[in-house]
Amino acid sequence: MRSPLAFQSGWDAYVAEIGANIHRLRIARGYSQDRVAYEANLSRYTYQQLERGRSSPERTSNPRLMTLLAIAQVLKVPLDDLLPEGTPDLTAR
Repeated sequence: MRSPLAFQSGWDAYVAEIGANIHRLRIARGYSQDRVAYEANLSRYTYQQLERGRSSPERTSNPRLMTLLAIAQVLKVPLDDLLPEGTPDLTAR
């Protein structure tokens, strides 16, 4: 059985990569954080934290599916483009 710390570090890396993917796609489109946040109906702070993979300075983000879909729609990409290829094992306890 994996430790909770191993699970958390896997999730941290996964969410950080989602944020990096969103950032890369936003820059490629020439969009500002404000524009994506506004069009996705998010606060600028929430959007900035998502790009950083954080929900607060000390907590890893856990974005809702609805949030990711809205961002994908604003960026005009399929949801898969936001998600990393590998997934962390979420069944480990």
